Amino acid sequence: MEKLLDDLIPIMDVEHDCILSKQGDITVVFQADLPEIFTLSDHDYEAFHQTWVKALRVLPAHSVFYKQDWFVDSRYQPDFSREDKSFLSMQSERHFNERPFLDHSCYIFITKKPANRKVSSSLVSNLVRPTLMPEETMDEKVLQDLHSCVGQFRHIMEDSGFVKLRRLKDNELWSSGAKAGIIEQYCYLSGKGEPLIKDMQFDENIRIGSQHCQLYTLADTEDLPATCGSQNSFDRYSTDKTKFSIGYASSLGQLLSCNHIYNQYIFIDDGPKTLRKMETKRLRLQSLAAYSRKNAIALDATNAFLNEAISGQRMPVRAHFNLLVWTEKQKELNELNNKVSAALAQMEAVAKKETTGAPQIYWAGIPGNAADFPMNETFDCFAEQASCFLNLETGYRSSISPVGLRLGDRLTGKPVHVDISDEPIKRGICTNRNKFILGPSGSGKSFFTNHMVRSYYEQGSHIVLVDVGHSYKGLCDLVNGYYFTYQETNPIKFNPFHIAEGDSLDTEKKESIKTLILALWKKDNEVFKRSEYVALSNALTLYYAYINEYEEFACFNTFYEFLRDEFVPILDEDKVKDRDFDVANLLYVLRPYYKGGEFDYLLNATENIDLLNERFIVFELDNIKDHPILFPVVTIIIMEVFISKMRKLKGIRKMILIEEAWVRREAA
Repeated sequence: MEKLLDDLIPIMDVEHDCILSKQGDITVVFQADLPEIFTLSDHDYEAFHQTWVKALRVLPAHSVFYKQDWFVDSRYQPDFSREDKSFLSMQSERHFNERPFLDHSCYIFITKKPANRKVSSSLVSNLVRPTLMPEETMDEKVLQDLHSCVGQFRHIMEDSGFVKLRRLKDNELWSSGAKAGIIEQYCYLSGKGEPLIKDMQFDENIRIGSQHCQLYTLADTEDLPATCGSQNSFDRYSTDKTKFSIGYASSLGQLLSCNHIYNQYIFIDDGPKTLRKMETKRLRLQSLAAYSRKNAIALDATNAFLNEAISGQRMPVRAHFNLLVWTEKQKELNELNNKVSAALAQMEAVAKKETTGAPQIYWAGIPGNAADFPMNETFDCFAEQASCFLNLETGYRSSISPVGLRLGDRLTGKPVHVDISDEPIKRGICTNRNKFILGPSGSGKSFFTNHMVRSYYEQGSHIVLVDVGHSYKGLCDLVNGYYFTYQETNPIKFNPFHIAEGDSLDTEKKESIKTLILALWKKDNEVFKRSEYVALSNALTLYYAYINEYEEFACFNTFYEFLRDEFVPILDEDKVKDRDFDVANLLYVLRPYYKGGEFDYLLNATENIDLLNERFIVFELDNIKDHPILFPVVTIIIMEVFISKMRKLKGIRKMILIEEAWVRREAA
């Protein structure tokens, strides 16, 4: 027999951002942002679990906590609209176009039932028997009390730092002409797409439009695991010595690769009244225990339950958990059955495929109708145990930060934008942006670093790379950067005397040049005098004034000639003694770096000299890392370049990256 959904739907109206059912149940809805999977520690899982328990305790009696986790097959949609994307970025978008992944949405429904509401069951459901609105729901104080308890619940959850809750508005709950609300999304399994009316069939299996559904329940204590906890071991990333933890129910969430909804119900009744009922049951079982071993076992279980409830101040609840899976291809149902069975087996639970009671259970899952859940499909437990079965994690989210790099979701390979510089500092995870990349040979260190460096370069950063092994030659050529390397036919060359356009001879520049000259002049075990330091300062000041006046090209050759031809007479005029500043010794020691000398190429470059404004610079040191002269000179120049960028390029991100860092440390 066919019926219209409008005649059967248990929702009366949506107003004041609440769902009102035809039986007087009031429901408040939140969308939850959960932690990303594989990001929590053992301690985090335990703390998160305790947060759920605390939050459940503030909910009023005769309320229902209903958590609905959607996992829907989706496809990655690239962004081809930006014209400023580089060649590699565009190719990356094309490569990942239509990449499949599991899109997760989490909703939390908190429902307040009228105190005198009749208990629902599989036989008495508003799917087949509508009822009238109770008088209690019309009391304004009921709504105020609910909002107060819900506010406390939200405060506890968000203060934990693990989850963010957003209250859904009327237009998100109820459908409009252009967008389906969450009520319609559930009824038609339409996800976040446009509104689409479908036929619903409840026969051997639930069928909604072209989607074939199966419902699996965790409602019988015989099917539940013997023990449960806040976390479970993920064997794929665990070893014999180390355990990698995930949420206890994660196998029913992000790790179950099919379209499914994981429904989690926790029913909170009058605690003292529940315990009184259990005491009555205990007395009845006690009188019958002598006639049946099953009664004796049930008596022991009831005694243990009551003892723990009283001694541990536990909160008794009733709970139910189910999985609704669907596919458009009926032949895939057997495969889905195997996946669900395997997922439940990881929790040491048994999959029960629901048939007879499936329509009523599905119907109770309509947002706002959780209070009509058939209570014969629930089991008694405490809030601590019930919270273990909650899904605690979501998939990887892309950061909204403009800085970062694209990585792949480790489960599906979907591109995810990750900020590993600014966001960890804002979240208090660390206090600096330093990074240390460690891995064995062939693990992909250079591949990852190329990707990271390219990403930061495209976001406007200045990059200084100290390389060994030519790992960044291709990237440097791609971005037209400066690549400094030593070859016999093309030796490495710099010009530390050059002052870029818009720059000036500041203290930092003078100090770096003096450090370089002293490094070339003196050995490590030789000390320099104060008079020598002053003489070099005067020489540099006079040299730059000289080349500005005569429009000479700044380089070591002209500086050497200035010392020899102009500065020596000045020293003679000032009667500077050789013991205070031995300029003849200085000229002799520096002679190999002047034109015609052995290293005349090193400090006299005429190209690639504007290192301050160049955004991508690579110093390849493989051929000079053991050279007693070239390596110290290049090291000083590298530090001068980066310090100059740090001091003078305000508001611009700078990065220095040192490959094979321990080699540099040993050489130093």
